[in-house]
Amino acid sequence: MNIRPVLDGDSLPPVPLMLGILLAFAVSIALVWLAAGTALAAAAYAGALLVVVLTLMLSPRLAASNPDEDVTQPDWSLTASAIENEEAGIAVVDRANRMTCANSTYERWFGGPLAPHELVFQGSGKAMVAEAARRAWREGTAEADGLVLEGGEDQIFLSVERAGRGEDYLIWRFGKIVELETHEGVVQWLAGPLSEMLSNSGIEVALVASDGIVKATTPGLAERTTGNRALSLAGEEFVQLLRSDDRDRIFFAREGQQGSPQTLVHVPMDNPARPDGERPPSLMVLIDNTVGIGGGAHGGGKSAIPQLEALLSALPLGLALTDRDGRFLFANKAFLRAVERDGEGLPQYPSDLVVREDKAALADTVRRFAKGATASGDMAVRLGNNKEEPVSIGLAGVRGLGEAAVLLSITDSSEEKRLRRQVAQATKMQAVGQLAGGVAHDFNNVLTAIIGYCDLMLLRHTPGDSDYDDIQQIKANSNRAASLTRQLLAFSRQQTLRPVVLQMPDVVSEVSQLLKRLMGEKIEFSVRHDRELGAVRADPQQLEQVIINLAVNARDAMQSNAEKKGHQDWKGRLTLATRRVSAREVRRMGVDVMPADDYTVLIVQDTGGGIPTDNFNKIFEPFFTTKEQGKGTGLGLSTVYGIVKQSNGFIYADNVLDPHGRPTGARFTIYLPVHKGHVREARRVEEADDGKASDWAGGGKLLLVEDEDMVRAVAERALARAGYVVTSARDGEEGLAIAKGKEDFDLIVSDVVMPAMDGPAMARAIRRIKPNIPILFMSGYAEEQLRNDIDIDNMHFIPKPFSVQQINAKVSEVLSEQGKGSK
Repeated sequence: MNIRPVLDGDSLPPVPLMLGILLAFAVSIALVWLAAGTALAAAAYAGALLVVVLTLMLSPRLAASNPDEDVTQPDWSLTASAIENEEAGIAVVDRANRMTCANSTYERWFGGPLAPHELVFQGSGKAMVAEAARRAWREGTAEADGLVLEGGEDQIFLSVERAGRGEDYLIWRFGKIVELETHEGVVQWLAGPLSEMLSNSGIEVALVASDGIVKATTPGLAERTTGNRALSLAGEEFVQLLRSDDRDRIFFAREGQQGSPQTLVHVPMDNPARPDGERPPSLMVLIDNTVGIGGGAHGGGKSAIPQLEALLSALPLGLALTDRDGRFLFANKAFLRAVERDGEGLPQYPSDLVVREDKAALADTVRRFAKGATASGDMAVRLGNNKEEPVSIGLAGVRGLGEAAVLLSITDSSEEKRLRRQVAQATKMQAVGQLAGGVAHDFNNVLTAIIGYCDLMLLRHTPGDSDYDDIQQIKANSNRAASLTRQLLAFSRQQTLRPVVLQMPDVVSEVSQLLKRLMGEKIEFSVRHDRELGAVRADPQQLEQVIINLAVNARDAMQSNAEKKGHQDWKGRLTLATRRVSAREVRRMGVDVMPADDYTVLIVQDTGGGIPTDNFNKIFEPFFTTKEQGKGTGLGLSTVYGIVKQSNGFIYADNVLDPHGRPTGARFTIYLPVHKGHVREARRVEEADDGKASDWAGGGKLLLVEDEDMVRAVAERALARAGYVVTSARDGEEGLAIAKGKEDFDLIVSDVVMPAMDGPAMARAIRRIKPNIPILFMSGYAEEQLRNDIDIDNMHFIPKPFSVQQINAKVSEVLSEQGKGSK
């Protein structure tokens, strides 16, 4: 920190001012001397005056030299040295996106001191990087993963953090995503501390390509073959590193027969060929026969097995050993994970792991590799606990390792299979949702006509007529069908939502009294809430519908489970709980389809015996139900799924298990993202069965455009009876041609989806001619979706199906807002 002397030249007053001060100083002293009559009083006055003057002169300079206010620029060379990291590329930029410093790993990975925003990534990577920067400036931290450089292959993870005394800098950290199951992961493993332990124990490992070229080795292997532990053997031919004698014993070429013999174990990395036909690399394991091994030059005997088991346990590949009779001797944790037997352990034979059709083939193959000359190969089998997807098991005969005769290898693909199932399920649900939405839209047109004609007939009949009750029944069943279409639209995420910012406990409290009545006396109902829950943005009515649907399903499941077991005096328990889940917990969960964010969680749990495993992939599909015929539509859970997804949430189902692993009940977990913005809370809007007429009574000229003849006829008759002059058109082109004529219209009532020219295209064309004319769209799709897709001012909406009263009321409401009628 640089602080200049207090009394330097530029801190002193100018010379004339100095002379004036000295003159005033002398005169004042003289006056005091004359007044007091003593020199002592004058001297005291002079000393005090000198202190005051010096204080006034020094105080600005001292303030300027305050260490707290002297902020020097950071030493970026020191910062760059501090952020050196071989595993991560780190850069620091200022608010102007200028690079201030970066470590050597960053410059090596990205080809120089390019700022992070200048890097070129594949696909949407550049947009993800820009969004991460904006979030970091706004929220302090941000992350992005799955980035791939243009022309590169490695996936990169990015984290950005705001830092500095004034938070004027961003620290960018880039890390390559490397799975241990990949060949690059094995290269890193060979360069890690575990390889040092293996070398010290007399075990050397080399990763060898299919053409015999070494890609990576343990450090001890380099020392024994070249004499230099730090020398890399990458690019050398593996066979040139070894020699054999007349008894087929293997030695290191540099040591010759004076060295200790080695046992060579060949471990295939993975079995199938790559798409380009290239064979994958292999692990060559050399075990020093003099280290804890007896029984001759080949190192036979059981003492070799513990050492080999220790090696196989450390490898990230799924590996197991069998004896000559095909019985399992050992399997590492990766193998148990791959065959989904973590907690069960190994069966007696490998054939016990596969389905009945593959048992004989696998048993014969194991016995064949256990005898005769050493060989290796692979075969595709289906595991008993996963009959749908075949897996590839590699087999290799081993000799000189005591009872061990066959080495089995399998890749742990459980994560890959889980992701594949999630993608397949999401794709299927999306396709079914599109189909359900299309069916609901077309069905709404039919229901509009049925309900409309019922209303027109009821105008000519009064209560007591023979046909009045029949017409009412038709209308009631049509309204029931309309509720089914609304559930289909909910599943396909095309219904109209009215989201507000709310607290989950408030919604649970609103519906709790109703749930207690629905559950009855045999079911205990309890609610638990976590503290400091974040607010969510959702439609409270739809959220209540979600809770009711899940509770009714739970009630029926508990009752059905009791009837199956023959329990008359059964008791059940339904639990509703709320929790808060942080972004860190989400990352720890490892659910790739759910972004790492803060969530408020709603849990609905019952004691109904759980969900059958085969039904987990079907329970959210529309019309799927396990209830008896006539006791459910199969739309309850599909409606829940659609509402949660449309609210940007996630829903998962699983079984609650007892200590013995048996299901005792089902649990549905709903994750809704915590709302972080400020949105004015909207009041709840109750949907009315029939529209309420406004005060408008001025009539008007309407242009009705609808391609469905029956809907157009009903709407035209209904509006004409209400006193409007209606001109109808069959499609958008005809409607546009009429609008271009001389006649003026007060309102255009149009369908959205029509052949040739749809409603929005027609409306935009008409607005170029008559910019102020209001548009009323009729559609079976959601209003929210239409408003997002259609950017038209002065646009109104009425959902299908509608009644005669509802369309009349809506038209009256729109014209009342416009404040004009027919001319």
